[in-house]
Amino acid sequence: MQSLWMLLATFLFAIMGVCVKLASDYYSIAEIVMARGAIGVIVIGALVLLRGDTLRTRFARHHLWRGTVGVTAFWMWFYAIATLPLSMAMTLNYMAPIWIAAILFTGGWWRGVRSFEPGMILAIMASFIGVTLLLQPAMHASQWMGALIALASGMLAALAYLQVRELGKMGEPESRVVFYFSLTSTLAGLGGVLLAPGPLADAALWHVPSTRGLLLLLAIGGCATVAQMAMTRAYRLGKILVTANLQYTGIVFSSFWGVLLWQDVLGWKGWSGIAVILSSGLVATYYNTRSISSTDVSVTSSDPIVAEV
Repeated sequence: MQSLWMLLATFLFAIMGVCVKLASDYYSIAEIVMARGAIGVIVIGALVLLRGDTLRTRFARHHLWRGTVGVTAFWMWFYAIATLPLSMAMTLNYMAPIWIAAILFTGGWWRGVRSFEPGMILAIMASFIGVTLLLQPAMHASQWMGALIALASGMLAALAYLQVRELGKMGEPESRVVFYFSLTSTLAGLGGVLLAPGPLADAALWHVPSTRGLLLLLAIGGCATVAQMAMTRAYRLGKILVTANLQYTGIVFSSFWGVLLWQDVLGWKGWSGIAVILSSGLVATYYNTRSISSTDVSVTSSDPIVAEV
């Protein structure tokens, strides 16, 4: 099943998260975002040229939208990883499948494509109860900003993932999608380094790379590029909500690394919150998959949300 590419993506994204957290001791978030994008541009660009393909696209506007939203989500996610326990940051960002479910359900219900389903509403409400459980026990005052940013990054990631799906439906290969996303990431990171510092940029300073720091940047870029390719393939060829559901395995991977490397201890409420969010995602996916399978909707718009409902 093509959706299983998401398993590889989440595993690599979890490793990338570890490297981002470690690299944040050496670099600003802007530098990490820039390096992540630059490595993607080099690797994907070289592969495209070696295969004799082209980077020419007829969907520049769609790539710009996907890149802008996706890079913003990525930037916020990196900030959250640097400031929160890894399992917490990953879980809050991985609310994206819940946001996808909410967007698809709300859009379909509004247009009369889908009926009101109490189970779906309960699942979405339960997910936010899970967020409350996750944040309540061990949140310090300095971490609330990171938690809110992580939640917002998940919402933006949901919109970006839907646009990835739309680009795939229009016939855009995953290599081209990832290349233009990486290019946008490189330019955004460079702008963050050169311009005034802000809460998401840490500081607009160049840091001299150490051997350890350089290896971390290479690992971030390499893992992110391969994971992005796998994720894009999963969303392009697989069932969107099955793919989104598999994304939750990233919580398991990141929790393992957090306990192993940083001895992250969230307490029973924190782990219960993660379990509730995971369960809510499974239920939401079930309802959405059932609705989509019973409704034949033609794609008549370039709007990624409309296209999915």
